[in-house]
Amino acid sequence: MSRAAVPGWRAARAGSGLGTGFARRFPGLIAGLIAGLVAGLAGLLASLAAGPVLAQPVAPAVPAASAAQPAITGAGQRLYERTRPLLLQVRTLLKTQDSQASVGSGFIVDASGLLVTNYHVVSQVALQPGRYRLVYATVDGRQGTLQLLAFDVVHDLALLRPVDPAPLAGLGAVALRPQDDPLARGARIYSLGNPLDVGFAVAEGSYNGLVERSFLPTLFFGGSLSPGMSGGPALDEQGRLVGVNVAARRDGEQVSFLVPADAVRALLARGRGSAPITAPAWAEITRQLTAHQAALTAQFVAQPWRSAGHPRYRIPVPQETFMRCWGRGTPQATRGLQFERSDCVMDSRIYVNGALLTGYLTVRHEAYDGSRLGALRFDQRYSASFRNEFIGRDSPQLTAGQCVESQVASAGLPLKAVICLRAYKKLPGLHDLVVLVATLDASTTGVQGRFEAHGVTLGSAEQLARHYIDGFGWTRPQDASR
Repeated sequence: MSRAAVPGWRAARAGSGLGTGFARRFPGLIAGLIAGLVAGLAGLLASLAAGPVLAQPVAPAVPAASAAQPAITGAGQRLYERTRPLLLQVRTLLKTQDSQASVGSGFIVDASGLLVTNYHVVSQVALQPGRYRLVYATVDGRQGTLQLLAFDVVHDLALLRPVDPAPLAGLGAVALRPQDDPLARGARIYSLGNPLDVGFAVAEGSYNGLVERSFLPTLFFGGSLSPGMSGGPALDEQGRLVGVNVAARRDGEQVSFLVPADAVRALLARGRGSAPITAPAWAEITRQLTAHQAALTAQFVAQPWRSAGHPRYRIPVPQETFMRCWGRGTPQATRGLQFERSDCVMDSRIYVNGALLTGYLTVRHEAYDGSRLGALRFDQRYSASFRNEFIGRDSPQLTAGQCVESQVASAGLPLKAVICLRAYKKLPGLHDLVVLVATLDASTTGVQGRFEAHGVTLGSAEQLARHYIDGFGWTRPQDASR
């Protein structure tokens, strides 16, 4: 967040007109932010829904880079030789030519030849089946055409079937590790795939359990995953599936991530008998994201806010159950405006296409002390900071932002609040929400907050906005004096 605002501020910026202009057009919406929140958001939804629905370009998935592959043990070599007939490269091709649009890995998971990969490997086919097609290539060079049967966009998985099952039938299948047989932390596991489109390979690493503070269950693989390995299997020493390669951290070494085998089991049970997907899958993606945001909203609002430790204000700071919070501030010796800042973000985000990640929340605030500036200079700096806020970058995926603003009180603390929505053009009923808040009670002290929810329904937006604004107040009742 940049710096903030106080009595004469203007609403936050966005790619096109919003804020005070919108409020002037709909004066009834700002009579009271809390009391009128439902009506205000409903009005926003109606005006957003009237906007055009535009076709969206689909960018190819770009897997994360990683460090060099570690040395492979004899056990890894034997496992690879035993599993190699079940490994596949999954290629997305333009229908008008044979050039590759994206490349990933996959593996046979059913004796009939069904195979699993990541959703992001096949997202272009899911969203633009008239333009793209899927093919596979085996370790020994055989090729064939694939059909998309089902996907799990939340867990980044897809279930595929060969058009001609004969070449893959009878090869066997990768067995899933039983749910009642948990793997010990530190156990050796082996990730297989086709890194960088240079050939099939195995990467050895360690199993480190579930990623901590993640809303979606994700396994921490202490090994290297390279681009092109997305969708490949990660196996225990008996050759049973532990998880599916999905991502790696660019800012660390041997820090990679797997989708747990349980999600594969659920997708296989749901999609085994499905008809091939031949039309753009936006409706199914919307259905899955709507269910995800409902669960996320329910869990988030059920958690009490943590204390920010401010001597004057109660500031909403989220629990770190599935978020990570980072703080910083100005050195005490710094002259002029003093501030402390907290940024809380979710690590898990849902890939829809190369231009759209959604399904997550962020919370941040800045606490300002302008006692060394004086009231006039503090007001200028504080107001300029809020004016410098923006709602989001222009995006072909989203409509322009529309906002309502009002002065409200939370537990007696006077606040300036702005609530903004942007609608997804291809995901009807889902929105990005931004809530901006600034305290208005003092001449040289203040707090500004920003809450964002990506991919939420109108009902969830209302719940989350109320929950966030209600998190502000006084630290102690006697602090409610100037």
